[in-house]
This record gives sequence, structure tokens and C-alpha cells, in this order.
Amino acid sequence: MSKYPKTKGLMGRGSEFLGSEYAILGGAMSWVSERNLVSAISNAGGFGVIACGAMTPDLLDAEIAGTKALTDKPFGVNLITMHPQLVDLIAVCGKHGVGHVVLAGGIPPKGSVEAIKAFGAKVIVFAPTLALAKKLLRSGGDALVIEGMEAGGHIGPVSTSVLAQEFLPVLSEDHLVFVAGGIGRGEAMAGYLEMGAVGVQLGTRFVCASESIAHPNFKKAFFRAGARDAVASVQVDARLPVIPVRALKNKGTEAFTAKQREVAQLLDEGAVEMAEAQLQIEHYWAGALRRAAIDGDIENGSLMAGQSVGMVTKEEPIAEIVDHLMAESEAALGRR
Repeated sequence: MSKYPKTKGLMGRGSEFLGSEYAILGGAMSWVSERNLVSAISNAGGFGVIACGAMTPDLLDAEIAGTKALTDKPFGVNLITMHPQLVDLIAVCGKHGVGHVVLAGGIPPKGSVEAIKAFGAKVIVFAPTLALAKKLLRSGGDALVIEGMEAGGHIGPVSTSVLAQEFLPVLSEDHLVFVAGGIGRGEAMAGYLEMGAVGVQLGTRFVCASESIAHPNFKKAFFRAGARDAVASVQVDARLPVIPVRALKNKGTEAFTAKQREVAQLLDEGAVEMAEAQLQIEHYWAGALRRAAIDGDIENGSLMAGQSVGMVTKEEPIAEIVDHLMAESEAALGRR
């Protein structure tokens, strides 16, 4: 008799697709979702995902090799669609025979989905609206992640519970849909699985795992924080359509508002093109997150966190976190 039969039953299609025991994806978090955390999630029965973020192809190459050295279980790679070297990054994934590539941050550029399919990998896409979800699934997406605004990092405007009600009844029969954003306990996981999701994605819940390389100061900030401390960034200029980012309030939150003003002024003066302006903002985030997560400067860096941060209260091994989630889900389904 397998452990957690009800939950595993509802996750069946998702687990089969990922090749993992449980259909629990690790959210890709720049600097934090690296070989140690990713391999730990996969080794615990979940599905770890490397956050490529702003990495160069050489860095990604080393990270995939490093992850393979720590796990023989499947894991994926998350690529940002606006990365200037996207084509080369896809080639690196192909070289390593990566089985699943997650495309995040906008509509995949022409040819990118085909390039991933060419080496036999599965493509996981994100979509903020039902129309776009259908389009991406038609044009080669093998699975979809819907992520609500409760999530940490870059967010859309709609809550997870509403997205789940909009997307799952329409898509879940014919497509594989994973739900993300604000999931901190197994009961929520069970609810989305019952609605037709084939699995879930969690980020914030894994940041403070003992295997996570996040700085001790960064982890302490998570332990101290409650849901209402994880706030979305403010957009300063409508011409600079900055995707809002959810992070814990600190000096860095204010610094970002100032950074947007500075970039908007450069736009006014014609000193930068729109694409360059948006790239500057992206690089700003990568740097600010690194300052907090890796260097431990939690005053001035960016403390990206989802609203489930209030449920993160101590450092514990990934295997225990995954077991807790599965046990909570199983108990919830058993009570139905």
C-alpha cells in the first residue's frame, strides 16, 4: 500500500508527466533554486526546477551538471523568455538532455518552443489569461502553470483561487494544469487537486529549507514575516510596464520605486529604448535579490516572498516539508 494514496491518485497525471513521485514543482527562484535546493526537492519525490534567471549559457551548463551530480531524479530548467541569449540557453538544456523546460516571463519568442521540442523535452508555460493559455497550449505547450498574485517574485493581478475557478473547469480535462501562488499547506493543495489540477508549484515554502543556500539573515526575515508583510511593488510610470514583484517591505522596496523613476526619466530623454529600459529593471531585480538572498543584506536587497511566508516558521529539511504537505493533503481528502 503506497503512502498518501488519495493525493497520489489525484496527482497521477502530473506525476507521470514530470516523472516524479509527487506532482509538486519547486518554483524557480533566482539565486535560490540552484543545484542544492533543486536536487533536494527532486530527491524528496518532488520536481526541482533550476532558475536560470540572468545566468549566462556557461553558468547554466555548470548548474545543470552540478544538479545531475546530486540527483538521478528528473528536474527541470526555468528560462526567462526575454533573456537575450535564450537560443543558447535552450541549446545548453538540449546538450544535457533536460526533460522539462519551463518558459516564464511572457509569450515565448518564435521558434523557442520548437527548439525545445526538437531534443525531446516537454514545455511548461505560464499564462495569466484563459485566452493566452489556450493559445500557448495549442502552439506546443505540454503543461500550464497558473500562478496567482499571492506568489512571491513577479506576479500577475489575479488571485490563485479565482484563476483556479476560471481555468480548471475549462482546461483540466484535456490539459495538464498546475496551480501556484500562496500555497503553504497540504489542505490547499488537496483543494486544487480536487478542482482538477494535476499538481502544484510552491516557492516560498521551500526558501528556508535546510538545503537552501539562502543567507541565514534572509531566512530569519521569512520567519519573522506575516502574510501582510509581503507586498507588491508599485508601478511608477504607465509607459514602463514593469511586472509587479511581491517582496517583504524594506528599504529595498523604496529603492526600486526610485529606480523606476530614474529609468522613466531616461525614457523621457530618449536615452534608452523601451526594451533596454525593461532589461535594466530586470537586471536591477537580479542584483537586488542577490544582495538579500546570498549576501544577507536584508535592508537594501529584495526579499522576494509570497503571502504564504507567514506559514514558514522554521528551517527544516525538504523531505520533511514535502512529507508534511502530502500528509496534510491526505488527511484533508480523508475527511471529505
